[in-house]
Amino acid sequence: MSDKPSIIEIGRGVLKKEAEAVLKVMDDLDYSFERVVDTIYHCNGRVVLTGIGKSGLVCKKIASTLSSVGTPALFIHPADSLHGDLGMLQKGDVLIVISNSGETEEIIRILPWIKRMDIATIVVTGNKDSTIAKLGDIVLNVNVDEACPFNMVPTSSTTATLALGDAIAVALIEKRHFRIEDFASLHPGGTIGRKLFLKVEDLMHTGDAIPYVYEDMPMKNAIYEITSKRLGVTAVYNEQKELAGIITDGDLRRAIEKYSNILEKTVSDVMTRNPKTIQKDALAAFALKSMEDYSITSLFVMEKEGEKRPVGVIHIHDLLKAKVV
Repeated sequence: MSDKPSIIEIGRGVLKKEAEAVLKVMDDLDYSFERVVDTIYHCNGRVVLTGIGKSGLVCKKIASTLSSVGTPALFIHPADSLHGDLGMLQKGDVLIVISNSGETEEIIRILPWIKRMDIATIVVTGNKDSTIAKLGDIVLNVNVDEACPFNMVPTSSTTATLALGDAIAVALIEKRHFRIEDFASLHPGGTIGRKLFLKVEDLMHTGDAIPYVYEDMPMKNAIYEITSKRLGVTAVYNEQKELAGIITDGDLRRAIEKYSNILEKTVSDVMTRNPKTIQKDALAAFALKSMEDYSITSLFVMEKEGEKRPVGVIHIHDLLKAKVV
């Protein structure tokens, strides 16, 4: 038998080492992180990221994440910076340099010029005593062992740096009070767009399509309404046509088991009181979450908070058809 680890064991080992690297960076996080977030928060220009090789790819991802949550960010290549792209930097910007070794030659050559422009420079490195670290204003330490057997191939270091970039982005979300509506405005397309732009009022059934009965009606009326409107539910109104409760397919099945004379019962005998509702201007994604949280398939819709008269009803099938799920 071979003593060599299996492929699965190798995979698990790599994931374990990378997870440990992220935890190490978490444990090492100090006041410098707060200074970084505060510097970016007060930036009057853009956040510019630079790095070479794998670090450059990490820069691009962090720039994309920051931009998507309201912090304008872009990537410039250090080599291109030496040949004119430094003109993309302007006073008021913040520069984030990512270099695991801290000795990337192209970056060392451009940093003195950037310092003359009085641009705040954040350095993310695995070597806090490096040349680049000494040229930075704030240093974030990502000193971790790589997951490869030679401790050389960028693996754990890039994973930990990506996670640190996410931590910065989320901290800025909180600091800016960035709302889901703000996020939606930056993501109009694709699945995210559907989840963040579609509102309940865009999908709900209204008017004659709303199933309802009154609480003093016999159960046969409720059964007819549930069947004919084909939503698996009916609203139950009081005399003021306010929502007093609902009857679902599930309520109906439970009532049949409980009562031998179900057709002789009134709606009020079977209905569920205080049903969950949602406002019409709520995001469709919130309606889906509410249905998942309460294990229900429909919600009656109100004009605004505090209202008691439904203006519509939304079913989980409506969300499925709209591809909100």
